[in-house]
Amino acid sequence: MNTNERFSRQRDIVPADRLAECQITVVGVGAIGRQVALQLAAMGGPTLTLIDFDTVEESNIASQGFRERDLGRPKVEATAEACLEINSRLDVTALNERFRRRTQPGNALFCCVDKIDARRLIWEAVKDRIAFFADGRMTAEVIRILTACDTAGQQHCPTTLFTPEEAFAGSCTSKMTVLAASIAAGLMISQFSRWLRRLPVEKDQTLNLLAGELTCA
Repeated sequence: MNTNERFSRQRDIVPADRLAECQITVVGVGAIGRQVALQLAAMGGPTLTLIDFDTVEESNIASQGFRERDLGRPKVEATAEACLEINSRLDVTALNERFRRRTQPGNALFCCVDKIDARRLIWEAVKDRIAFFADGRMTAEVIRILTACDTAGQQHCPTTLFTPEEAFAGSCTSKMTVLAASIAAGLMISQFSRWLRRLPVEKDQTLNLLAGELTCA
């Protein structure tokens, strides 16, 4: 396969030299995280670690994009397999477990978990050890993306880590579509590509798909 041809259309948007230096971790490969992993595989990320303790359920096929043959499998294994089908040269590690403070996060981490206390644990564990951090949050058709790769983002991110008691009262999985998850993942990868190009990033974006509104803090 001609590698130069494969990535020719993204060359001016995704710097190959900087991407090659990235060791990327995705924590949570449900709705948003699975789509993040697939997009990273497609764009040629060299090293990818997937962390999740959950298994594929029937409701995950429509809402998270898993395949029928994935039912009952660990989500990390099913996602790793799909990533390798896209990019066989990808060095992918699937960890079927919860994120742990001792986990080595590489230099870029995508946080795609569904509980605020898990987000807090991950942020506190990696904030001083990584160069790029993106946190994807989604409730039905409202998406929020937080990015910390500079001083402004690093100061802002912890202010959004409220207590579980202050979180939205409904279940984050009660309303979910792969459409919204794919858009959320695309927004996260967009910020990642801006960081790779050394361009300014948005530290806090909220997109309301139903209202057609995008706001940046």
